[in-house]
Amino acid sequence: MAPHDIELRRGRYAKLDAPAEDDYATPTRRSFDSNDSSLEDLEEFDPLNYDAGTLKQKRSTGDLRARRASFKKAEFVSEKAQQRRKCTPSRLCGGLVLLFVAATVLLLSAGGIWAWKSAPENGLSPPWYPTPKGGTDAAWGESYKKAAALVKQMTLVEKVNITTGTGWSMQMCVGNTGPVPRLKFPALCLQDGPLGIRFADNITAFPAGITVGATWNKELMYQRGRAHGLEARLKGIHVLLGPAMGPLGRLPAGGRNFEGFGTDPVLQGVAAAQTIKGIQSEGVMATAKHYILNEQEHFRQAWEWGTPNAISSNIDDRTLHEIYAWPFAESVRAGVASIMCSYNQVNNSYACQNSKLMNGLLKDELGFQGFVQSDWLAQRSGVASALAGLDMTMPGDGLKWANGNSLWGPQLTRAVLNGSVPMERVDDMVTRIVAAWYQVGQDRWRLQPPFGKGGPTFSSWTDEEIGLLHPGSDDKTTGVVNKFINVQGEGDDFHGNLVRRIAAEGTVLVKNENNFLPLNRNGWKEHEKAGKEMNYRVGVFGEDARLNREGLNVCPDQSCNEGTLASGWGSGAVDFPYLIEPVSALRAAFNNESVYVTDWLENKLPKEKEILEDQDVCIVFANADAGEGYLSFEKIRGDRNDLFLQKNGDKLIQEVATGCGRGNGSVVVVIHTVGPVILEKWIDHPSIKAVVIANLPGQESGNSLVDILFGDINPSGRLPYTIAKKEEDYGPDSKVKYLPNPLDGLVPQQNFSDGLYIDYRYLDKHDITPRYEFGYGLSYTTFHLSSLLITAKGPKTPFPAPRPSGLEPPSYSTEIPDPKTALVPEGFRKLSKYIYPYLDSIDDIKKPEVQTSQLQSPLSPAGGAQGGNPDLYTTMITVSASVTNIGVVDGDCVVQLYIAFPKNYKDDESGETVDFPVRVLRGFEKLHVEAVQDGPIQGVKGSEHGGGGNKKMVTFDVTRKDLSYWDTKRQNWVMPTSGDFGIFVGLSSRNLPLEGRW
Repeated sequence: MAPHDIELRRGRYAKLDAPAEDDYATPTRRSFDSNDSSLEDLEEFDPLNYDAGTLKQKRSTGDLRARRASFKKAEFVSEKAQQRRKCTPSRLCGGLVLLFVAATVLLLSAGGIWAWKSAPENGLSPPWYPTPKGGTDAAWGESYKKAAALVKQMTLVEKVNITTGTGWSMQMCVGNTGPVPRLKFPALCLQDGPLGIRFADNITAFPAGITVGATWNKELMYQRGRAHGLEARLKGIHVLLGPAMGPLGRLPAGGRNFEGFGTDPVLQGVAAAQTIKGIQSEGVMATAKHYILNEQEHFRQAWEWGTPNAISSNIDDRTLHEIYAWPFAESVRAGVASIMCSYNQVNNSYACQNSKLMNGLLKDELGFQGFVQSDWLAQRSGVASALAGLDMTMPGDGLKWANGNSLWGPQLTRAVLNGSVPMERVDDMVTRIVAAWYQVGQDRWRLQPPFGKGGPTFSSWTDEEIGLLHPGSDDKTTGVVNKFINVQGEGDDFHGNLVRRIAAEGTVLVKNENNFLPLNRNGWKEHEKAGKEMNYRVGVFGEDARLNREGLNVCPDQSCNEGTLASGWGSGAVDFPYLIEPVSALRAAFNNESVYVTDWLENKLPKEKEILEDQDVCIVFANADAGEGYLSFEKIRGDRNDLFLQKNGDKLIQEVATGCGRGNGSVVVVIHTVGPVILEKWIDHPSIKAVVIANLPGQESGNSLVDILFGDINPSGRLPYTIAKKEEDYGPDSKVKYLPNPLDGLVPQQNFSDGLYIDYRYLDKHDITPRYEFGYGLSYTTFHLSSLLITAKGPKTPFPAPRPSGLEPPSYSTEIPDPKTALVPEGFRKLSKYIYPYLDSIDDIKKPEVQTSQLQSPLSPAGGAQGGNPDLYTTMITVSASVTNIGVVDGDCVVQLYIAFPKNYKDDESGETVDFPVRVLRGFEKLHVEAVQDGPIQGVKGSEHGGGGNKKMVTFDVTRKDLSYWDTKRQNWVMPTSGDFGIFVGLSSRNLPLEGRW
């Protein structure tokens, strides 16, 4: 049987991929690194019926929205990018292409079974069935009661309509479900993204997640989420596709790292939870994404890189729990309404049909009460994904973009009627979705037309007021699709003010020799004025200081690196309503009567160096960009090719440093970047006095930078990642897999053999000195930590309390409805490519006498509530310390708590030594502390408060989970009860002056 025939049968004759009873008879809770090849999950291989052809970009530069239909999420590179393509590390080149193609043809010609066995036998994902039902947590109790009452009134086709997207560009949003008009349940609008509202007008371009992480400010994380949620609500968006916490940043060059908050699970988890709480406080469903292990763009999706299957991220169970699942656990604990499963495979099972991940980990162990939606075209099977725990498919289309052939829709209807998918599974799917709708209060929203004047109030596909209602279909009906509602706020509530503050607090000062910064608006500082008769001369260099001369939004989804960098690219990017360029903000900040500002806003300096040599201070800008893999810029397609500055940035900085003021000038370097960059080519140059990592600041870029450079805001940003001295310092497993290995077969394999040791954990383990460590950042003042106090709240016990039982989930009739109820209504007109739940014929459907019974996989002792067993979050110790500002200016101090597990600890049961990182972050707090000494620094706002400062206390609650490791044999969190924990409090992962034991 040809592979495409297997997939076709799975989509249309769902009974064929229903599991045999033996699959349910041997449920397992084994670790992901089990070597038992007999535990092959029922959905491990899904051959693709997929066309590898590319879609060309429309060349028009007029109406950007009109081009959006050709930039489908996860499509191929633009025509312009294809013309540029050369043989680079991110390309398949020469003989390697021929070798890989030959291997692929051989494998495909051998048939589906041969291809299936080409996946490695060790590391296959174990099965976990059936899907745990929602409605077991008291925090969702009332919403589930309401949802059950509504769902019990629905027909089968109405239920399927809610779980299946209507198809790409069929309605106004990037994702849309079908409505149930007679019960007043709306068509849900799902819209990107984590940095702002994609494809919408009059919205805010917020700082990227990596900038938010760099603030280490929980309140700002929440306020950004809340402002983002408010804008979504006013635009009529039900489900906001963010925040992102995957990728976590295992690979420093990963293309979408910037969408998340940093390379540590605790930092990511706190930021994600705060963002979710903010979004949902405004009545909008947040989406935690991408679940899970989507750590690189290369090979992330089938056929996107020439391979017929997406990459498989192969991981052990302990690493999965302690690193990559941690932020998702915190998101579930925060009550997130939706989780998006990712494109990649995990242990050779697609993430969106991996029963261990969705049923076992997410819905059982973590107690997730909301719904799981697929990333756009990440669903690769019909019945298998339903049984594995997927609740909603997006955008509804199946294995190809915009063809209307869904793996669900009518196929899910058919699968229920022939018994392949139990009624209780579909009831749980739709109940989870409706319960999430009630949970955030959207039942109080205005109804959609024709029953009301509710949203959405914008179109993703056109800028015009009047446009097609179903642009992806053959329907030519038009209506008002854009109402141009300004959702950015006004006055003190203008969201640009929040953007400016976040971007400033997310700017990290990493070098400041002899307190060169802050700058003085009048030029010379008081102690430097003697003998200076000329104006202070400032030169600004580099194209990153200016705007893109072609326009702010000329590149679809920000897919170019032209001008100043304020966002990465991809579906997480947005159109800028405006962008404050750094050079204009600098000119406005300096006193033009005493300061003379010149600029050279290109990365290649002129042959005549007078503009460089005739300066007292040179401010040089450079950047590094990346993004989602369906777009590319120059030689970068998604993931970065290396960790150096782009577009000649390193050379520019070196030349400016050497020539500024004929070698006597002072240089300030400003870096905008999506992640870590190697600075070694110039960081120690004697002329470079200050270096600022400004990350991705969003629309207020120039203003936020000026706030830091001139001391209007005292720098308080801290690195959310490590800046190493060379790429190799991140470890041998930190490199993107740029090229396929023919030995991998049809599935590119990426082994997470680094385990727990990513970023600072790897450098600590191997005693490698970074250039700037995780959590590092300078201030214009000095903080002193003292008075460490550790207070035990209870005895050390190895295991959490027994799992609580929770509420009883809603129950429904399991009777399969009459197939006739699923037929297309008489006189109903179908739109081309629009996905409906109806069947054209039921002649081939035979109602089963008995549905397949499903044995229960063992429930996890680590489960029982949102986020896991509630006892995991019991405080075991409190840690407190004093923070004193011993400088001369008020400032914000980020105090960080790290834990070291007992050394040489051996498991009580097995006697085996358990390996632990040197230290792990377990908490952080940001405190504003006034200065003690008199004598304000000139140019620093707030320093007039100088004298009489105070001492602040900081307290951390350390939970059982913070002090536990995941035991793969017991399938539970275990706290060591012998040996001492090391308790460290400090200002970075390598600056920990306070140390104690427990």
